[in-house]
Amino acid sequence: TNQREMKMKNRTPFFALLAGVIASGLSASAAFAQSFPSKPIKMIVPIAAGSVTDVASRYLAQELTTTLGQPVVVVNRPGANMVIGAQECARSDPDGHTLCVTSADAMSYNPFTLDQMSYDPDKDFRPVTNMYFVIEGLIASRNNPAKTVAEMRELAVKSKGALNFGTLGPGSTTDTFRKWLSETWGAEFAAVPNKGGSEIINATIGNQIDVSRIGLGNVAGYLNDPQVKILAVRSTKRLPAIPDVPTTDEAGIGAYPGRPWWGMVVPAKTSDEVVTRLNKEINTILDSAKARE
Repeated sequence: TNQREMKMKNRTPFFALLAGVIASGLSASAAFAQSFPSKPIKMIVPIAAGSVTDVASRYLAQELTTTLGQPVVVVNRPGANMVIGAQECARSDPDGHTLCVTSADAMSYNPFTLDQMSYDPDKDFRPVTNMYFVIEGLIASRNNPAKTVAEMRELAVKSKGALNFGTLGPGSTTDTFRKWLSETWGAEFAAVPNKGGSEIINATIGNQIDVSRIGLGNVAGYLNDPQVKILAVRSTKRLPAIPDVPTTDEAGIGAYPGRPWWGMVVPAKTSDEVVTRLNKEINTILDSAKARE
């Protein structure tokens, strides 16, 4: 017992020093959290301006500017199936002043569909929050003679590769769907890569793209416009805005797996305090009636 007491006495200075270090660290973290943000924040969006995710991100940036007290500036880094944006995010300072919009493509698909990766989804980022899931639609150009999914399938089989399909690049979820649809239907679609949904819609309106699968937010202004045909929607039920358009289940193409999502991450070594605050602020905005609308 005496020996144990002597050891504890000898350790007392060490424990006192350790306690001081921990207290100092906690105080520094708390002070940093209170001072964050201390400068404008960059929000990297890995898709073209005008796409539905770009629009949603700019709305979020506008609201965060108010709640965080610093300008939040959207910087579009489209291309290479989200790789350009993800790579810039991974290489940014982990001080909380870089927010990174990301997707299933960048985090879940690229590691399996790309031969080389310039970032590691598991090691280079910290998740902040999921933002939303995407309701998609199978769309076609006005010059495409198909008016239904069944007619599209028949046309695709007969065309023997003459039809093209708008994608977000090789290995993207849209490109994977193109390959799955080709295999399922026994048809072939030529891939036309784009940097965002807005580009796909513009090309579809210009009759440069025959068919594509895309988030319906990109065609919000064309739901009842003859310039774009919506053949099916990927939803559990028909949408009130377009009640005559069947779901993909009703149209016979509901077996494709996966659910596209968009979320927010930050560079890997960003502090717990900053991640916690960003999670709270972003979810408060996204849960509001205005954001839901």
